[in-house]
Amino acid sequence: MTALDQATPPAPTVPADPTAPEPRRPARGWAGASGAATSLIGALGVVVGLIAIFGPPRHVRIDWLLPLAGVQFDLDPLGGLFIAATGAVAVATGIYAVGYAQREHWARVPLLVLPLFAAAMLLVPAAGSVTTFLLAWELMAGASLVLVLAEHQRAAVRSAGVFYAVMTQLGFAAILVALVLLAAAGGADSFAAIAASADDVAPGVRTAVFLLTVLGFGSKAGLLPLHAWLPRAHPEAPSPVSALMSAAMVNMGIYGILRIDLQILGPGPHWWGLTLMVIGAVSAVFGVLQASVATDLKRLLAYSTTENMGLVTLGLGTAALLRSSGAPTVAAIAITAALVHLMSHAGFKTLCFLAAGSVLAATGLRDLDKLGGLARRMPITTVMFGIGALGASGLPLGAGFVGEWLLLQSLIQAPPAGNTLLALAMPLSVGAVALTTGLGIAAMVKAFGVGFLARPRSAAAENAREAPTSMVLGMGLAAAACLVLALAPALLAPALGRVLAVLPSLGGDVVGPQLGTYLRLPGVAGSMSPGLLALALVCAVLVALLIARWGSRHRPAPAVVPLWACGADSLSPRMQYTATSFAEPLQRVFDDVLRPDTDVEVTHFAESKYLVEKVTYRARWVDPVEQRLYTPVVGAVTALAQAVRRAHTGSVHLYLAYGAAGLLIVLLVAK
Repeated sequence: MTALDQATPPAPTVPADPTAPEPRRPARGWAGASGAATSLIGALGVVVGLIAIFGPPRHVRIDWLLPLAGVQFDLDPLGGLFIAATGAVAVATGIYAVGYAQREHWARVPLLVLPLFAAAMLLVPAAGSVTTFLLAWELMAGASLVLVLAEHQRAAVRSAGVFYAVMTQLGFAAILVALVLLAAAGGADSFAAIAASADDVAPGVRTAVFLLTVLGFGSKAGLLPLHAWLPRAHPEAPSPVSALMSAAMVNMGIYGILRIDLQILGPGPHWWGLTLMVIGAVSAVFGVLQASVATDLKRLLAYSTTENMGLVTLGLGTAALLRSSGAPTVAAIAITAALVHLMSHAGFKTLCFLAAGSVLAATGLRDLDKLGGLARRMPITTVMFGIGALGASGLPLGAGFVGEWLLLQSLIQAPPAGNTLLALAMPLSVGAVALTTGLGIAAMVKAFGVGFLARPRSAAAENAREAPTSMVLGMGLAAAACLVLALAPALLAPALGRVLAVLPSLGGDVVGPQLGTYLRLPGVAGSMSPGLLALALVCAVLVALLIARWGSRHRPAPAVVPLWACGADSLSPRMQYTATSFAEPLQRVFDDVLRPDTDVEVTHFAESKYLVEKVTYRARWVDPVEQRLYTPVVGAVTALAQAVRRAHTGSVHLYLAYGAAGLLIVLLVAK
C-alpha cells in the first residue's frame, strides 16, 4: 500500500476556483472602516449590556419606525448578558477583520454588512415585543446569509449558502408561528404583557409554542437534528464571520429558549425539561463524535459548536426538570452552569475560529492532513489556538472547565430519592457529559497536535508566515477573555446573580453557586478553586525547571551521534501521525455510528496484473442524520415540486378548472 487517503466531505482544502473571476480589491480604508465600525458597535453593546444587567429595567418604544405595531426595546439582566457577550465577540472580531479583509481582498458588500450583522445580533436580545423580535431576527439571518456568500465565486460557498438559507428560513417559520400563537393567546404584543398573562394560556397552546420554538431556536443553535447548516456554512464563510456566527449568533437560539420557553412559559411540565436534556445530550455526543473524525479544521470547530450548545441545552433542561421536581437549589446550579458555559464558549470559540482564519490566510489550507509545523512559523497563532483548544476541551485551566464542572455537579447532586425519572435521567446525563468531555479532548489534541506541531506536510505549511498585527491583536483580546473566564470566574458572579434573579422559574429565587476564590455550591457538597489549581500548576512547573537546571550541572557533556530511527536516516512528514490516522482508532470504536463509506483501489503495473503498483484507501464520513433524515425529505420535496411543475401546462382552461375544484372543496369544508 503506497497511499492512504481518507476524507470528510466537503473538500477540506482550499478553495480556490481557477475559473472564478478575480475578486475586486476594495480600498484599504474600507477594511479599516468596516472593522472599526464593527468593534465600535461591539463596544457599545458591551456598555449597553452592562447597563441592562446592573441598572434598572429600561423600556424604549418608537411608534413611528414601524406602522401599527411600532418598535419596542426592553433592557433587563437576561437580555443584557447576551448583549454584552455578543458585543465582546464583535470587538475582538472587528479588530481582527481589519487585517483579514485586507489580506483576503474582501469585496465592499461584505465589508458593509459586517457591522450591520453585529448590530442585528445586539437587537435580538434587546427586543421587547414579538414584532420587534421577529424583525431583528430576520435582519440577523439576512445579514449572516450575505456574509456566508462573501466568497460566492466558489461553488462550495454557493451550495452552503443555499442550504443555510433554507434551514434558517424554515427555523424562522417555526418561530413566527409560535410567537403569533403566543401573542394571540396572551392578547398582547409585548413580552412583558404576555408574561403577565402566561398562566392563562391554554395548555395546548403552551405545548405547541414550546415544540415550535424548540424547533426554530434549536435550528439556530445548531442542535440535532437541525444542525446540518453549521458544518456547511462555518467552513465556507470567512473566518471572522464564522467566529461571529459560532460564538454569538448561535447563542441567540439559546436566548430564545430561555426567554420564551423557560422564563415566560416555564418551567413547564417534566417532559419539557426531559426533552431539552435528551436533545442536548444527543447533540453534545453526536457533535463531538463528528469533530473527532473531521480532518477539516473549520468543520471540526463547527461540530464542536454543536457539542457545546448541546451541553448548554442539557444544563437548561436539567434546571427545568429539577425545578419542576422540587429541587430549586440544584436547579440554580444547573442554570448557572449553562450560562457560564455559554459565556466561555463565546470566548474560546471566537479564539479558535480567528486562529483557524490566520492559518487559512497564511497557507490556504483547512486540511489538517496537509498542515503541521506551524508552531515555529506562526508561534503567536499557535499559542492562541492552544489557549482556545484548552478551553474547548473542558480541562482544568481552560475556559470551558468551570461550566462543565458545575454541570456535572448539578447532575450528580440531584436528589433522586423517590423520583424514578431523576434516578434514570441524571446518571445517563453524567455518562453523556463524561463521554463528550473525553472525545472533546481527543478532538482538540488532534487539531492542535497535528495542525501545529511536528513537521509541515505541504509546501504551503512550510512557507507559512505569522498573521499581521490587527489579526494578532484580535486573537489576543479573545485569549485574554478566555484566561479571565478560566482563572477568575468570580468576575461573572455579579452579572449571573442579577440574571438568576429574573429567572425564578429556574431556581433564581434561591442562592446560586458562589463563584469566588472557591466555587462553592450552597446546600450540596463540592467546591473547587480554578485560581489555586493554576497556582499549583505554576509551582509544579517552576519546581520541575529548578530540578532540571540542577540536574543539568551534573550531566555529562553532550555528544553528537547519528540519529537512530529504526534504520531510517532522516525523518519525513510521512512518518508522523496525520489527523486521519489519529482518529482511526475512534473510527473503529464508533464504526457502527459513523458508518464511513470506504473504497480500496488497487493499481497494477502494466507489465503484470500480479504486481501491485499502489493501493489507495479512501474513507468518507457522511453525516448520518443528514443522510437518513434530510435526503428522504429533500427527495420528497423535489418529487412534489416536479408534480406541481407538471400541473403548470400554460392552459387557461386547466387553471380555471383548478380554481373551480378549489372553490368546490372550500364550500364542502365550510358546509
